[in-house]
Amino acid sequence: MAYKCFFFATWIFYAVLNDFCTDVAVALQQPIERISFEMVFRSLYFFHRALLKNPQLLLIPWLVEYQRSMGLVKAVRRRHRRNAATSLDIWASALT
Repeated sequence: MAYKCFFFATWIFYAVLNDFCTDVAVALQQPIERISFEMVFRSLYFFHRALLKNPQLLLIPWLVEYQRSMGLVKAVRRRHRRNAATSLDIWASALT
């Protein structure tokens, strides 16, 4: 019985985290693939500490303000740019 509760709690937690990451992606005008779920999760601790000092804070605006120091947006690596260019070369005729 306990494993079922843990299973459902994990899914609920992931659903809430996914919703937060979607809101952050919309606020930052970035695709959801560029948002680091792990870093959004880690930044909740820092938000909680800031919330203790200022109870008027809201989560999403705070995350947007401190997104660079929290590392919420993944960097575009050289290999990602190469893969995107290769993919565009392959599929360019189908996209037009």
